[in-house]
Amino acid sequence: MMTASAALLTLSGCMTVHGEREKIPALSKAEAGKVLKQFVAGYNKANTTLDPAVNATYETGALHDIDEAITKGGRQVSPNGNPGFKPLELSDARFAIPKQAGWPKFFVADTVSNRNNGHWFVAFTRNGIGEKWKAAYLLLLDEDEVPEFATDKDGHAEVVPAKGSGLTVDPGKLGKTYAKYLKTGEGNTFAPGVDTDGWRAQRQAAADRPGQHTETVDEPYKAPAMALRTKDGGALAFFATYHFQHRTLPAGHSFALKPAVEAVREGPRKKTNKMTFTTVSEQVVKVPAKDAGGGVVFLNRQGRTTEAKAD
Repeated sequence: MMTASAALLTLSGCMTVHGEREKIPALSKAEAGKVLKQFVAGYNKANTTLDPAVNATYETGALHDIDEAITKGGRQVSPNGNPGFKPLELSDARFAIPKQAGWPKFFVADTVSNRNNGHWFVAFTRNGIGEKWKAAYLLLLDEDEVPEFATDKDGHAEVVPAKGSGLTVDPGKLGKTYAKYLKTGEGNTFAPGVDTDGWRAQRQAAADRPGQHTETVDEPYKAPAMALRTKDGGALAFFATYHFQHRTLPAGHSFALKPAVEAVREGPRKKTNKMTFTTVSEQVVKVPAKDAGGGVVFLNRQGRTTEAKAD
């Protein structure tokens, strides 16, 4: 069986193919199933023990930042963990596994959970042969949002390159383009919706609430986007962003933080009327091909305050 877990593959007994240079499957479906089971085990342990150190054992990137903050918030309220946590179960898994050369490699699992009727899409990645596969994105799609991926004759998914993708927005530019849109509201790159013009309107309304002034700065996240081609020529893409909110209260007032935010406070607790809150947001979008028309559609977005710091 040819898998990406081998340092090299031997073909015809005389030729080696290196995973660093040749396109090979990221892993087999059987191996992907094991990775998914490891994710479920880690998820259940983290949510039962409420130990933030557990999150790093099975998650990375934006998902890790978000879930670690959730775990810290849970421990703030329940220091002894949550033994009554209902274990997560994932079933009916389908895997979109591409052929890739070099690192990092990734694949996507489409699963059904015992939590709701939606599809849990989990994107896994690793940066080298000796590293563990970890979940980088976890987002929910409705049944009618689940895409049909383009596949080759062997059933492997097609990775969309970061540049020169043939899409309305290259995956490598999604974070930067979204951040610019949130600042200016200009252009028709993104389709109207809760996470585009709706979110801009909500933030503008909250910018100068009585007794509080808020300035927001948006930036692309440090980790790369992941995108797979769909049968219609577009792509399903996962990417993440940072959102920094500088909030100011009137002189003489100070912030009273909720437990979930207190749990991610940086530095000593002190009275202050100026703070910066960092939110990490992960999103999954449907990106159309350039000649298809229409804007980038947000299918799901999840975010969490991951840091609070006095200015």
